[in-house]
Amino acid sequence: MLQFRAISRNIKSPPKIFPFAVLYFKISHHSYVSGCILNGVNGKYSTEAITHSYRALLSNHLKNQRLDEARIIFDRIPTPDVHLYTMMISGYAKNDRLTDALMMFERMAVRDVISWNSMIKGCLDCGDLALARRLFDEMPERNVVSWTTMVNGYLKFGIVEVAERLFWNMPARDVAAWNAMIYGYCVNGRVEEGLKLFEKMPCRNVISWTSMIGGLDQNGKSEESLFLFGRMMASGVEPTSSTFACVLTACANAINFIIGVQVHGHVVKLGYCFGEYISASLITFYSNCKEVKKAHQVFSETLSKNVVVWTALLTGYDLNCKHGDALMVLSDMIKMGVFPNQSTFTSAFNSCRGLEGLDKGKEIHTVAIKLGLETDVFVGNSLVVMYNECGNINDAAAAFKKIDEKNTVSWNSIIVGSSQHGHGIWALIFFNQMIRACVDPDEITFTGLLSACSHSGMLQKGRCFFEYIRQYKPTALELQHYACMVDILGRCGKLEEAEELIKTMPMKANSMIWLALLSSCRMHSNLDVAERAATSIFDLEPHCSAAYVLLSNLYASAGRWNDVSRMRAKMKLVGVVKQPGSSWIILKGMKHEFLSGDRSHPVSEKIFEKLDWLGEKLKQYGYVPDQRFALHDVDDEQKEEMLSYHSERLAIGFALISTVEGSTITVMKSLRICGDCHYVIKLTSKIVGREIIVRDSSRFHHFRNGTCSCGDYW
Repeated sequence: MLQFRAISRNIKSPPKIFPFAVLYFKISHHSYVSGCILNGVNGKYSTEAITHSYRALLSNHLKNQRLDEARIIFDRIPTPDVHLYTMMISGYAKNDRLTDALMMFERMAVRDVISWNSMIKGCLDCGDLALARRLFDEMPERNVVSWTTMVNGYLKFGIVEVAERLFWNMPARDVAAWNAMIYGYCVNGRVEEGLKLFEKMPCRNVISWTSMIGGLDQNGKSEESLFLFGRMMASGVEPTSSTFACVLTACANAINFIIGVQVHGHVVKLGYCFGEYISASLITFYSNCKEVKKAHQVFSETLSKNVVVWTALLTGYDLNCKHGDALMVLSDMIKMGVFPNQSTFTSAFNSCRGLEGLDKGKEIHTVAIKLGLETDVFVGNSLVVMYNECGNINDAAAAFKKIDEKNTVSWNSIIVGSSQHGHGIWALIFFNQMIRACVDPDEITFTGLLSACSHSGMLQKGRCFFEYIRQYKPTALELQHYACMVDILGRCGKLEEAEELIKTMPMKANSMIWLALLSSCRMHSNLDVAERAATSIFDLEPHCSAAYVLLSNLYASAGRWNDVSRMRAKMKLVGVVKQPGSSWIILKGMKHEFLSGDRSHPVSEKIFEKLDWLGEKLKQYGYVPDQRFALHDVDDEQKEEMLSYHSERLAIGFALISTVEGSTITVMKSLRICGDCHYVIKLTSKIVGREIIVRDSSRFHHFRNGTCSCGDYW
């Protein structure tokens, strides 16, 4: 990490002067200072000259973080003045050496208000609020900077009420103090209070306007932010490049293309368009407005491209589902010697997830490790989600464990991931660790836990969690939690209890909740409850294709072909079209997609040969096709053939002829896997001696040696 920072500094630093010139400066400087002291040169001019020379040398060392060398020079100064002491205090504090800064402060015979302010700011920068307050209280004399520094400190730590008291107790407030309080309100999510204070300001400058514009945007009030910018322009205040960057970000978030283009015109006229942060904001704006070509044009016209500009383009491609282009940007920026930061990796891993490119994700993970960013919470969270959604829960858990400071998103990601992969016990263990780490669960945590209970058949634990939320966290209880509880009850065959829960809900059930019940009816072949659930869905959402398909499939399984025909006719009448289910596999970065019975793939002949060979092996293991899952009114032989060539089986057949023996096969499926295919894939994993991972519309299935991670419960 230190090496990476050093490299970054070297890239940004100006050209170095020749070594002999540095040597000459040092020699001449020391000769001059020593000569003045040894020869007894006195007088105001000579003393000031010596002090100025020391100041320049100290400044050079401190600027380049050579603190120990700076201290050696400082200790050689006969009578350092207050300014030299203050320089050393600030240098130590900026490098997290608070103890050294404090010792230097204690050595001072005379302190002015600037040295006190520097020491207080140093304490705040190093995270010691209590010491900063003690020094503030001990100050013999305070100025407006002293008060503003403490106000900023409390706001930095989120202690807004104390900051407010200090602000209103200030003997005098300048515009910087008002700006600090406004900025603090916005950063702490209290934007309405910030806006009220902004309106009370006796005098505003461009920083005041910019802070409020940015604060409104960052708190989800982008349209209000743009309205305030209009007021600013009408008042005659000249915007800075920072103002334009905030406004462009607000245009991006509000997807206000017209204002954004107008601002772009102003930026060009004023000559700000070459600034790196303006360029990044423009790229983000055009990307959010789906104008990726214009975003790339801005990028191409940017003369100096830093990591922020590169990341803006990468993120723009990612947002527009151009994941391959996004990863090309990452490759190009590394070739150009620009090192990715946390945001870069977050977007890159999102693109890997979008491509379902596990191999590419692992390559980029290696780069993150080399740059020391693997333990960063944002990078780590993205890694957990990427590995989870690409089917590798073990690597997701390993990435989670390496995160230094886990936040709520970290815990939620691994809990939800464990749930999706059928590791219900893992989810409960991670939840217990989360509570012990004093991290408060939120509604996403509870959704993950209830889903884990649903996927793992843990009825009693699911009931306990639901009752806990209902009693102790009632405000966190939302529709998705009821949907999970209905799913838990329904999967366990408690269909009447699930239906009763829906009827007694404190809020109106939506189609998602009724669909959870209808899906359970499909599992347990309960037509009575299914028809009531479907009726409720059609009342809420007449064009819900999932409800038509589920009910039609239920009728087909029961052999009620007249009702199947009636449902299909109704679908045609209301204009509902069933999307065909598909399965796909990613091989060497290419997506190979299959429909049921699909013979369009270039190697389809070999695929069908492999499946026919597999069919013979399956019969040797006692496999008999379950014709309940052949949902067409045809003869038994045709039903058997239809089942044999479901899309997931074609994808597996392709993988068997295209990948190395013993390697893991990962298949993605758009619909829920049927019971017959589930049984076949279990046997296939045993026959071919491979792990087969299938992600369907509800979860991951890990098939190994004739068993599935779901325990036949999905």
